[in-house]
Amino acid sequence: MALVPCQVLRVAILLSYCSILCNYKAIEMPSHQTYGGSWKFLTFIDLVIQAVFFGICVLTDLSSLLTRGSGNQEQERQLRKLISLRDWTLAVLAFPVGVFVVAVFWTIYAYDREMIYPRLLDNFIPGWLNHGMHTTVLPFILIEMRTSHHQYPSRSSGLAAICTFSVGYILWVCWIHHVTGMWVYPFLEHIGSGARIIFFGSTTLLMNSLYLLGEALNSYIWDAPRSLEEEKEKPKLE
Repeated sequence: MALVPCQVLRVAILLSYCSILCNYKAIEMPSHQTYGGSWKFLTFIDLVIQAVFFGICVLTDLSSLLTRGSGNQEQERQLRKLISLRDWTLAVLAFPVGVFVVAVFWTIYAYDREMIYPRLLDNFIPGWLNHGMHTTVLPFILIEMRTSHHQYPSRSSGLAAICTFSVGYILWVCWIHHVTGMWVYPFLEHIGSGARIIFFGSTTLLMNSLYLLGEALNSYIWDAPRSLEEEKEKPKLE
């Protein structure tokens, strides 16, 4: 039996994301006042995705609790829809985008933080909030994957969805540059147009790879143990 029920963990994680979002939005930063506001940053979009996802998880848990033993077919049908939405959101958005933000942010930060998170931001964003946006996303989503089985969509539809998200965000970044003459991320100012195309293409491929990683991880956590249990339950041949 788990030390902390997964339902309680989900509520705690949801509340932490709400706190992070509220504290982030309360910060008076010049970039928040420019075109696109907070929505031009993938970190902020990811925080919203994670908060919405865990909100769906909590709603699913509540619906499951209310539906249990009721025998109401309509309620059970609605619960199945919620579970499908929860699983789709994790597979297509919460896992790949969350892991992408953590991996890319800290990789570029380790190479040269001025390219992604200038020291000037330390005057606005406290360290705990930075880790809330760029670090805890990973353990939170891994906890969710470990505590609940999620049904992934077909690979083709899942990859198409994450590709649509990736290309959509790239076009949004390019549009902001077209309107303002400034790139959302400082390092894009220091590379040529060819290098930007390669970078954008690489990030899309990375997003697709992370989708496949999530699919494989989900299968490893849940399908492999299930297969072992089924093998043990098979009667032995005399």
